[in-house]
Amino acid sequence: MEAILPQQDDSPRVLVVDDEKVIREVLSDFLTMEGFVVRTVEDGAAAFAELQRRSYNLVISDMKMPNVGGLELLEKIAEAKLNVVVIIMTGFGTVETAIEAMKKGAYDYLLKPFKVEDVVRVVQRGLDRQRLAQENMRLKEAVSLYKISEAIATSLQIDQILDLILDATVSEVAADVATLTLRDPITGEFVERSRRFGQEFDRGGDEGVVGRLDVGEVMGQFKTDQPLLAHGLRALRFFAEPPADQRLASFCSIPLKVQDRVIGMLSAYSYTRGYKFSEGQRKLLSVLASRAAVSIENARLYEDIVGRNRDLAKINRSLEENFKATIIGFAHALEESDRYTRGHSERVSFYASLIAEGLAMDKPQTETVVQSALMHDIGKIGIRYEKLNKPGKLTPEEVAMFRTHPAKGKRILEPIPFMVEIIPGAWCHHENWDGSGYPRGLMGENIPLLGRIVAVADTYDAMTSDRAYRRALPHEVALTELERCAGAQFDATVVEVFTRRIEEHRSREQSAGHEVPR
Repeated sequence: MEAILPQQDDSPRVLVVDDEKVIREVLSDFLTMEGFVVRTVEDGAAAFAELQRRSYNLVISDMKMPNVGGLELLEKIAEAKLNVVVIIMTGFGTVETAIEAMKKGAYDYLLKPFKVEDVVRVVQRGLDRQRLAQENMRLKEAVSLYKISEAIATSLQIDQILDLILDATVSEVAADVATLTLRDPITGEFVERSRRFGQEFDRGGDEGVVGRLDVGEVMGQFKTDQPLLAHGLRALRFFAEPPADQRLASFCSIPLKVQDRVIGMLSAYSYTRGYKFSEGQRKLLSVLASRAAVSIENARLYEDIVGRNRDLAKINRSLEENFKATIIGFAHALEESDRYTRGHSERVSFYASLIAEGLAMDKPQTETVVQSALMHDIGKIGIRYEKLNKPGKLTPEEVAMFRTHPAKGKRILEPIPFMVEIIPGAWCHHENWDGSGYPRGLMGENIPLLGRIVAVADTYDAMTSDRAYRRALPHEVALTELERCAGAQFDATVVEVFTRRIEEHRSREQSAGHEVPR
């Protein structure tokens, strides 16, 4: 093999392939004088081996050569997906051979003998086309990276972020495998969280092909503030368990950093012979990893806040239920102390629920009605029942004492935030539609609906229950009394709904063979 050492590191690299030494030397001399870095080989087999060792911008290859000819070399380059411009030369050119060469991926076609000046022009044209293609590719990558970054930045779900990063890594840098390793916030250990395989990568049913990273070695590289980019055998030192049954062509690992903390690493693997990740691809992954690190940290904070709030909400609900049960327990204890009022609140809450359903209230509203009815007499705590249930008429003082219980109920419930909604049932169930009620003398629809519902349910149960001063009234008599007072003491609409619903309920109970009060 003949070689001319490069004059400048950034000069275009050209590989000349011909079995005639004179042609190789002539092309090498002229192209070197034009500023290109040139290497020469004698056939297609040597050329393909050289292309796998080093990257080249352009290949000038003879068509007819021993071992591997120019057309076979084109096929190998296409199969390996090498990004290189190929120009074919031949001394036996026909239209058919030219077309065949173009079909196999050749950029242009030169006939021997040729003028060296023509070769230089064709080479320059091919390199210009390659530069334009690379610029277009970089533009597409930039647009794609922007879209991916926006998608990552707007997500607060870690699994979705990881999927976006891995999909982008496989597609944007043509990686055969991409993995994401994250530091466990609790243990501090690095654990592979997710991986993605390229569509054309042969996994062979064994995910051990990826191997296991040596986190210490990789982190040691990161401490130099340099992402890791290594090829071939040099990459294997970063693995605690090397990839199984695969020849690693190229490996790139980028730290996911938040401020000065490394929270993980994004790694890309190439097992395609001759395909090595470039410095530009490393930079692209660095940008992606930087955006991903911030998004992962934000998602973790969000999940932590949501989790804490969820736990706090459970605790609050539990406290609310316990406190509510305690208050209801007080109300029940109050009723249990007097045989005439035992079970009164449960019955009132049931009648109130019939009204709520008849008014087509939704489930939360109906629950509020039920809770309000259960608690409507909570203000009677502290009032002596033997005074209120005596057989004779109440004295003015006893009436005044009795009328304090709605306001007392309001004062008991008001300091409890989750019971604020049920206060109108306790405070307003003795208000009358015509304004003659108490404690505030509200009129018509100024009376909260909860108060109007509980008023009807409470009065019906009071009339149909035994009291110290009278026997329970029959169902029909109680309904007649409610209807007589509709529009004066009670909301007529609520009375009409209750009448219909209680009759439906009694009819169902009778049909089921259950006994109903007369």
